[in-house]
Amino acid sequence: MSDLVGSAPFNVNAFKEEDLFPIREVARLTGVNPVTLRAWERRYGLIQPVRTESGHRLYSPADVDTVRSVLAWIERGVPVSKVGRILARNESSQVSVTPTYESATSGEWAQWQSRLLAAVQAFDEAEVDRVYGQVFSSYPLSVTFQDIIMPLWQRLLLRYGRPGYGSEWLFFDTFLRGRVMQRLHNLRDQPGSRLLLVALPGRCRELELLVTGLLVNPVDAAVHVLGIGQTLEELPQVCAKMQPVAVVVFSNQAPGADTPQILERLSLSLECPVAVVGEGADLLEDSFRGSPIACLGSEGRLIRRRLRQFLAGRLDT
Repeated sequence: MSDLVGSAPFNVNAFKEEDLFPIREVARLTGVNPVTLRAWERRYGLIQPVRTESGHRLYSPADVDTVRSVLAWIERGVPVSKVGRILARNESSQVSVTPTYESATSGEWAQWQSRLLAAVQAFDEAEVDRVYGQVFSSYPLSVTFQDIIMPLWQRLLLRYGRPGYGSEWLFFDTFLRGRVMQRLHNLRDQPGSRLLLVALPGRCRELELLVTGLLVNPVDAAVHVLGIGQTLEELPQVCAKMQPVAVVVFSNQAPGADTPQILERLSLSLECPVAVVGEGADLLEDSFRGSPIACLGSEGRLIRRRLRQFLAGRLDT
């Protein structure tokens, strides 16, 4: 069984070295240079890489996620000296809300991930499909994707481009896109009004957008996912023909300085309301406080409820 998954702390003895990243690889994946990474470790304690016997730093996938979170807060304008406190508060909040639930289920999620990973590494599509179906029959959709499937997909993506690993992620990604597209197609066939989901131009994997389409279902509208590459400038023409009840913009990246202005212009150009969903929505919440644009967040268990409130005009934006 691979050591790629699981929530236990990383250390050299418990995890294969091939599942950890040297500092140069973390720098390549995140864009943060090694000098800054070492400073974040020594000065602020934001990351805690393990050390080899020769003293070299090795970083876990969780460390890479932390670096990206730090970057997102810094780009939002938070001083690096205060980011650690924010991250700690968020972790504490998450643990305090559902400690029993998390402790009871995290081990189960890791087991499902390990079974999926073994099937992916064997390129056994029939077994991947079988385990995938069992996961769906065992958990709600939001748990299936946000806590089991997408974390594994993201960890495999981190290894994409390294010799011998790219094919595994590509195999898993292709499988998942096919299954999610099928589910979206079935949902879209239901009669009713339309809701458009579009990605904010920039770095976005198609699967992330498609899964978000599932997470915002079911609402009292058929969700139509516009393809990667859809420009915001042409959305008014698309909306004029499709007449959606709302446009939801997806972003999992830290917003640029001009992102609020771009979305505000989009909102003014459309006849329907606009909302933002994904991790980018969490970072834009203060920018849009009191505006007509709603931030639905990135937590699948809350997105649907907030979207329903928004469409009903009951969500305080």
